[in-house]
Parts: sequence; C-alpha cells; structure tokens
Amino acid sequence: MTSPHPDTWMRVTPKGLFCEPAGVYIDPSRAVDRAIISHGHSDHARPGHRAVLATAETLAIMRARMGADRAGGSQQAMALGAPLDINGVTIRLVPAGHVLGSAQVVLEWRGSRIVVSGDYKRAADPTCAGFEPVPCDVFVTEATFALPVFRHPPAAGEIQRLLASIRLFPERCHVIGVYALGKAQRLIALLRQAGWERPIYLHGALIALCELYESLGVPLGPLLPVPPLQKRGKAEAGLAGEIVLAPPSADSTPWSRRLADPVSCAASGWLRVRQRAKMRGIELPLVISDHADWDELLATASDVQAPEVWITHGREDALAYALGTRGIRARALHLVGRGEDEDEALPEAAPEPAPAA
Repeated sequence: MTSPHPDTWMRVTPKGLFCEPAGVYIDPSRAVDRAIISHGHSDHARPGHRAVLATAETLAIMRARMGADRAGGSQQAMALGAPLDINGVTIRLVPAGHVLGSAQVVLEWRGSRIVVSGDYKRAADPTCAGFEPVPCDVFVTEATFALPVFRHPPAAGEIQRLLASIRLFPERCHVIGVYALGKAQRLIALLRQAGWERPIYLHGALIALCELYESLGVPLGPLLPVPPLQKRGKAEAGLAGEIVLAPPSADSTPWSRRLADPVSCAASGWLRVRQRAKMRGIELPLVISDHADWDELLATASDVQAPEVWITHGREDALAYALGTRGIRARALHLVGRGEDEDEALPEAAPEPAPAA
C-alpha cells in the first residue's frame, strides 16, 4: 500500500498548519481547540487554546508569559522522544535547539512522516537540548536567515570580543540588548563558560524569565538587578566594568542614566549586516543568533533526507531556489503571523517593571 503524501493530511489554514486526521494545529496563529506548541516565543505560542500539548518547559514559559488561565484550558506536558497516538497519528517531540523547551513536531500517519521544526539552530547552546535531525518525507523549516550573507560566527568568539572590550574600557559599563526569552539566558551561560564569574546585572524586564530558567534546572550564576537611580541621577557605582543585560534599545532611554558611560551592545544574527548596527548606534554588535544560518539551513535539509521542504517564514525564495538546485522540491507556505522574529528583532525597549511596594 502506498503511503499518502503529507499534503493530503497536513494542510495550511488561516489558523496555521492543521493535521487533519489528528484534528490538531501546530503553532496556530489564533485560538483553536487543540494545539501543539513548538516553543514559547509569541509568534508560535498564542493564548486561548482549549488544549495545549508541548514540552514541560514550554508550558512553564507560556504560563509565565501569559498567565496560567491563558496558556491553555488544559495543558499536557510531553517528554522528548515519547510517542503519543491521536486518531492513528503518532506524534513525537524532538529537540530543536532554539530555546529551552523548544521542540520539533514529528507526525507519522500510514507510513508517511512530516517534521515541523518550529524555529531551530544547529550551534551548541548550554541552555537547551541540541537539534536532532529526523529523516522524513517532508521537512517544514523556517528561513529567517536564508541568505548567503548570513553565516553566523562561533558564539564563543563573539563573547571573547565582549570580554576584550571590557578589558579595554574598564571605566565603562557594557549594556547588551538581548531578547528576554532565550537570548538573555544563552548569553549569560556563554559568559559563564568563558570564565566570567562576577554578577551579571539585569534590567527588570529580564528577571522573571531568568528566574524561571533556573527553576527549570539551567544554572546562570549570580544575577543582580540594576541598582535604582540615586538622588543625583546616577547609580552609586555606575556599574563601571560590569555587564548589564537589557531589552534592545534600553540604553537609549532615561533608564540608562544610572550607568557609567555605557557601551551600547546588542546580540542578534541581524547584526551580521553592519548597517543595522550603525543605524541603531550600536558600538559593539555581537553576532549571536538562535536561528540556523544559511549553511545550517542547507545542511539540515540534507541531514533529514527529505525529498520535499516546506518553508514557513523568512527568506523563502532564496532558500527554495537553493534547495531546488540540490534536487529538493521546496515551496513557501506563507503562514499568517510568522516572520515577526521577536527573538531576533531589535525593537524599542520594554519599560522596566515598577519595583514591588
């Protein structure tokens, strides 16, 4: 008996990818009855679903960000690699290497297999399990950095550039713009691996998720909130020679006045394009990404041995053309609500939460 092609049982709807025989959506853009969530970033994890299936870490992140009452009417934690049968569809979650709890969704029905990667990276990350390629008939991939210009350098080398700058400017504070979920914690862990044992100071908007990571078993070392403004408008010590993590662009707000002549830094894959750093006044751009770069996207398509690749968001045309030259059929899905890149963007800073009474 011939196995059905995945496009006969997995289809694109206005709400997102829908597995028809299982009656379940993968990372839907609107509230649905049953959803499988690949990871906790808000362009994949939306509030209001009646039932949610995800890793325990992703469910914890959703509750922390949305509130328990909006993270799913019922929530089912699924261990990585454990199979689950829904109406004859076998479902497994395998590591995606993107952020803590991130998973690829593997679905098999009548001998046909499709893997929905969510967002992923191939580089090592001390804060989450590494990507595992799964051979399949159709691989669903992102294409955030699907242009040849995007080739991410080793993250350890970028951390060494940061430490060299701190040695060169000991009288200044280094403020690094990072996204609150994934990037902040990865940067902290990379600094610890590089031997930075001193406290790392956090903008208030980053504290809750760092505490959550630690509660989920990811050690981050000593972390402290940035001291409040003193009467004369400056922190007592200004944190000269220290590292501060903050939402992107926080250093351009009045919040930064408490810091000692801050060096503006940011960590993002987009900073491979130097003009982006120049336009935003970033003195020290750190090219550290939680997404696969051009070479990794192509290598992954080869590793999973899929004759067909579906592209959810990003630079679809370039990736589809490159895969076609390698004999792989590729098409863009144009899913609604994707491509926001909230974990890689450099938006205006979020306000710092007010201190508790």
